Amino acid sequence: MNTTFRKSLLGLTLLATLPFAANAAEGVSYNFVEGGYVRTDTDFGDAEGFGGNGSFAIAPNFHIFGGFSGQEVDDFEFEGVRNDGFDIDLMRAGVGYNHEIAPNADLVTRVAYERAEVAGDSFGGYSVEAGVRGALAPNFEGYAMAGFEDGEEYDGDFYGRVGAQVKFSPNWGVSGDVKFSEGDTQLFVGPRFTF
Repeated sequence: MNTTFRKSLLGLTLLATLPFAANAAEGVSYNFVEGGYVRTDTDFGDAEGFGGNGSFAIAPNFHIFGGFSGQEVDDFEFEGVRNDGFDIDLMRAGVGYNHEIAPNADLVTRVAYERAEVAGDSFGGYSVEAGVRGALAPNFEGYAMAGFEDGEEYDGDFYGRVGAQVKFSPNWGVSGDVKFSEGDTQLFVGPRFTF
């Protein structure tokens, strides 16, 4: 192997590791747990319940995350037929990558396994999303994501997700998240503990 090739290979290797050398943007933490109210508005009915989410940084630029919710649909009407209510349980777990693009902002990409139990039937799938998350002020953080999800029993669907957190202290705040897709809108709001 000649010297020029070795130097080029070393340079490319160092260049490829640059994105992994940065930490999270200032004011943004990937270590938190939160719980609160969940609502899903669909074409056939509205579901309400409670859920929780969490994230944990496993390296300067990588984090694992997960969430669950238990919701109940009251009586609803579908194709002119009135039906009794049923339960919807959602679960999500995945890994994310964050890269600082400004002193207070990160580019975030995530991939997750998703599972839903609807009226006793289980469905599995996955999602991928990318977006920007940043500290817009010392006590206010926000994000915007675009994603795609697909599964065993449903066709692929693009979605958008926006969220924010108002911080009352370094550890405590209130967070909110809204996910928009073709068939439904999901809302989460509740207290967050950052550690």
